[in-house]
Amino acid sequence: RRVHGALTDQHIATPMGVTAENLAEQYDISREECDQYALSSQKRYAAAEAAGVFEAEMAPVELGRSRKGAPPAVLQADEHPRDTTLEKLGKLPLIFKKDGRVTAGSASGVCDGAGALVLATEEATARHGLTPLARIVSYSVAGVPPHIMGIGPVPAMRQCLERAGRKLTDVDAIEVNEAFAAQYLAVEREFALPGQLVNQNGGAIAMGHPVGASGARIAAHLAHLIARRHLNPLGEPIRLGLASACIGGGQGIALLMEAV
Repeated sequence: RRVHGALTDQHIATPMGVTAENLAEQYDISREECDQYALSSQKRYAAAEAAGVFEAEMAPVELGRSRKGAPPAVLQADEHPRDTTLEKLGKLPLIFKKDGRVTAGSASGVCDGAGALVLATEEATARHGLTPLARIVSYSVAGVPPHIMGIGPVPAMRQCLERAGRKLTDVDAIEVNEAFAAQYLAVEREFALPGQLVNQNGGAIAMGHPVGASGARIAAHLAHLIARRHLNPLGEPIRLGLASACIGGGQGIALLMEAV
């Protein structure tokens, strides 16, 4: 009940899915575009999972012993991803509006999850013998109208880059939380994001959106890509990465990180 309450803006009495529909109307985003993007997120995740991209950032969880005393089952991969097709996605019913765009297939799943990050000064890392994954360059939080909260990453990313004296063209990889396909596509259009560099290993439509943990997941994933100089789709090593998410209620948050 608490999770579902968090998915409705109590101030304007509007579900998050309706805010995505509002953006779809404003940016003329079609149902077909949403389904196409949702499929691409699933495919990118599947390819990355098969290649072991996520292994270093995952912590296996024991699920408990069976009644017969067998060894405990271990959960060590995300359960939410789907093997789907455009045809299957096209058959899913609309959720929030009769003539809308958002379906279960083009929305992030409500999932359980947890994430943790350690922030430390350069002095502390040296004193404790730690090897940092990445260095935080700048960060930003911005406000937007709550009925289009999903556009929040745009002013947040813009301000984050300005504070660092960087341009979008300087960035090697971008992670933007996929609350909804329509929401992400609106952000991409408004900020002219280079789509091939965004969520190259899939996003929340494939992996799910554990409320309160998605920011840590996005930041940790990007930090790991930076630490090992993972190649982006252009074949360039990732040295500068930008992460961002929308926030229900009308906010956006962004974080810029670079290689150490």
